[in-house]
Amino acid sequence: MVIHLLGVPMDLGSGRRGVDMGPSAIRIAGIAGRLHELGNTVIDDGDLAIRNMEEIHPGDVHARYLREITRASKLLGARVERIMAHGHFPLVLGGDHAIAIGTISGIAAHCRRRRKRLGLIWIDAHADINTPSTSPSGNIHGMPLAAVLGLGPAPLSTILGPAGKVPPANVALIGIRSVDAGERRHLRKAGVHVYTMSDVDRMGILKTMKKAIADASRGADYVHVSFDLDAVDPALAPGVGTPVQGGLDYREAHLAMELIADAGVMTSLEVVEVNPILDLHNRSAEFAVELVQSAFGKNIL
Repeated sequence: MVIHLLGVPMDLGSGRRGVDMGPSAIRIAGIAGRLHELGNTVIDDGDLAIRNMEEIHPGDVHARYLREITRASKLLGARVERIMAHGHFPLVLGGDHAIAIGTISGIAAHCRRRRKRLGLIWIDAHADINTPSTSPSGNIHGMPLAAVLGLGPAPLSTILGPAGKVPPANVALIGIRSVDAGERRHLRKAGVHVYTMSDVDRMGILKTMKKAIADASRGADYVHVSFDLDAVDPALAPGVGTPVQGGLDYREAHLAMELIADAGVMTSLEVVEVNPILDLHNRSAEFAVELVQSAFGKNIL
């Protein structure tokens, strides 16, 4: 497989600085070499040029830095679409979770041109389905799922094509444990599949992931995996953008990625919200790299 690494050093969608250094931390943790060891060809396409907070005005407090995030998302989407047009695999390194808008928009454009269906596996502590009218903070990293489902903000929902990038029936959220009141209403109306940490506790990660993979891949030709490292318990990965107690443990996280690899459905991947400022000796980025290896088929034996 030919894997393209593409860094998006953006923290504009977050209320906390530091995740813009995530792509560097993941590279330092050896992602290219680890993927090469698994028999892949790895091409590092470098980082997108993102303006930082000190250079620009946040604009609307209900959707902070919307203009620059829109610009970056268009650029990212175009790059991802080109990678997929060559039959290669995009592995996008974040950056805050707002980058998913660009990644998924690019994949959706690729699918639309070929009349193919896209599915989405969203592994995260948060639902990220706020809109400017429901967000308590106005931080766009809490809005990417809403954007790709066509709920807004409008400039983000229509990047590289019409709103509604992924059919809700093919969206599966896993590991959810922090949901705002407005997000609950959106989740009920959207028709996506939601597997909370309570579901993981009750069913176990094996059954949960099998259900989620089936939901996302049913009738789909492509399946994108969006992995926010805060899905993992902060005792294991303290260096994340928005840590929430009670996440996936070490083996649950690895088994989730191993099951995705076993299913053979993943056609693109992004890893987001690694924050080296909050980390200890880069261990969160190193754990992220281990999980990526599992997603690409690394086995114990």
